[in-house]
Parts: sequence; C-alpha cells; structure tokens
Amino acid sequence: MFLTLGFKSVTMDDIAAELGISKKTIYQHYANKNDLVEASTMYLFGTISQGIDDIREQGNNSIEEIFLIRNFLMQHLHNESASPFYQLQKFFPRIFSCLRERQFEKMNGCMMENLQKGIDSGLFRSDININFISRIYFTGLTGIKDRDIFPSAMFEINDATRQFLEYHVRAIATSKGLAILDKFII
Repeated sequence: MFLTLGFKSVTMDDIAAELGISKKTIYQHYANKNDLVEASTMYLFGTISQGIDDIREQGNNSIEEIFLIRNFLMQHLHNESASPFYQLQKFFPRIFSCLRERQFEKMNGCMMENLQKGIDSGLFRSDININFISRIYFTGLTGIKDRDIFPSAMFEINDATRQFLEYHVRAIATSKGLAILDKFII
C-alpha cells in the first residue's frame, strides 16, 4: 500500500481495513505509524537486497546481471513512481536518509564488483575509474526518479531505467560488451 498509494497517503485505518484487523492490533506491534513505515521500508530493502544477491550468485556476465537486477527491481517495486519515495523523504526524513544510505552502500558495493567483473571479462573498458562510475550509476538511477527533471508524462519509469542502463553500458563497454548489450535493447 505504501508503494502504491504513498507513505503519507496511507493511514493506519487504511492498513487495518486492508488486513481485516483493528488498529489496536497494529498498535500492539508498532508504537506508531513511523515505526510501521520504518519496519516496512527496511523489510522491503532486505527483500530486495537478498534478491539482488541471488541474481549476482547466478554467475551471469556483468551486462546481463545489470539488466536482470533492473527487471527484478521493477517487478518488486511494482514499477513504482517517485511519489511514494518523495513522500518518504518529505514526511519521514530520518527513515528516508537511512534507506538512502543503505541503498548507496548496497548498490555501490554491487556495482563496483560488477564493473571489475566486466573489466576482467573484457566487457568493460579497463581504463574506467570503478569508484567514479559506480557513484555515477547510483546518482543516475536515483536521479531519473526526480519528477521535476523527468516528468512522468514524458518519462515512464520502466523505459527511463532501460534507457539509463543502455546509456551507462554504452559509456563503459568494449566492442565485446556492446555486442551483448544489443541483445538486451531489442
């Protein structure tokens, strides 16, 4: 409900009605909405982190891995719009800050390993600065959710992430890597 309707928009009454329980029952487990939002956000982050780890363990090449992770994220975030995360940032700034820090740590670590694997396998150029490219990747993926710069009327999130990944890979790929990329952008 938080991803679909937004963190601020969903009330404790809405949650109780959806679950078919009383608000009192919810409050037996969570002191307030803030605690429930935090628990829900961290649970979703943990689920997504585990899914990313599972994909990485499959042993795919670096380019395929990036696209598989993107597809996984789109599926689990239900092609989320920026609105729920805007609400999280605006109305639950401490939770948002903690989530963003964890997202960065996870994505940066995964991407640095992905980039090194891509270099080692000849898919990515050996002259790239892995730390810089990893940070640009995080900034780009989070930046395309900024609806002031990428209005949803012009940029559907699923297509925007695909375009960003193509842009990202084209910037760092070798000719061998570009041949693999072409299979994913058909």
